[in-house]
Amino acid sequence: MTLPRILIQLDSDSHASVFDAVVAVDSSVDQLLQYANMEPTNVRALVHGAMFTRSPKDLKNTAVFIGGSNAALSDSIGEEVKQAFFGPLRVSVMVDGNGANTTAAAAVLCAARHVDLSATTALVLGGTGPVGMRVARLLLRKNSQVILTSREPQRAEAACQSLRNRIGAQTDGQLSAIGLADNDEFNLALARTTVIFSCGAAGATLLSADQLAHATLAKVAIDLNAVPPAGIEGIVITDKAIPRGARFDYGAIGVGGLKMQIHRESILSLFTRNDLFLDAEEIYAVGEKIEKAASV
Repeated sequence: MTLPRILIQLDSDSHASVFDAVVAVDSSVDQLLQYANMEPTNVRALVHGAMFTRSPKDLKNTAVFIGGSNAALSDSIGEEVKQAFFGPLRVSVMVDGNGANTTAAAAVLCAARHVDLSATTALVLGGTGPVGMRVARLLLRKNSQVILTSREPQRAEAACQSLRNRIGAQTDGQLSAIGLADNDEFNLALARTTVIFSCGAAGATLLSADQLAHATLAKVAIDLNAVPPAGIEGIVITDKAIPRGARFDYGAIGVGGLKMQIHRESILSLFTRNDLFLDAEEIYAVGEKIEKAASV
């Protein structure tokens, strides 16, 4: 007998995300169990309930999705879930707080359609936020040169140090931080940039059309801001590989289709085995398979 596929949704917000629930249903989950107000201190009993109710060979039919609007808290919950497992008693897990992992994966994959990431200098605007940090992380894994920005240079440097601590020696010479207030430094960075990602808070323009004109080498510009005004002036939310001169532009909805595919396929993959832990890099790998299949 094939047991039903159960997805346990752990959400740090006061109400479990309807968005994540709909995607789960669209991913053919048989049963969705939702829990809100989750913190690292209260997840272990729920995880043990998932582990001890089915035999090891059937645990692939149970999985955990960790969401919520606070990506850092979702990551902490994910680490606590890991600690609850032992031996063969474990279930597969996907972490996507604030949709940051799926969004970052989709954005970087859209850029990869047009450039060789290993030969790319990428400017990450709003790089200290959850999506920006993950975009930078994925780019570094692909050997891109990454310039991470923030309004406050100290925050940008702190974010870079966090990435260095996570990734290690691979970031040597690949990663730099600048503050947006230093116009001369910013314009110099734009002049050597081949890909631009705008990952800042909703409703703020991070790059004006005049500033964008300095990015004469840019091949791709991606604005992930879905709320007016645009994060990159001149990019429309529905842009999807829209050519503007030598550059291809993407808006939030233009990236969103791939993000949704990645989200659904990642959930489906959870039920192929019981020992997956899908963070940004693993979710990106799911997206790579989608892109490869689409190109055949």
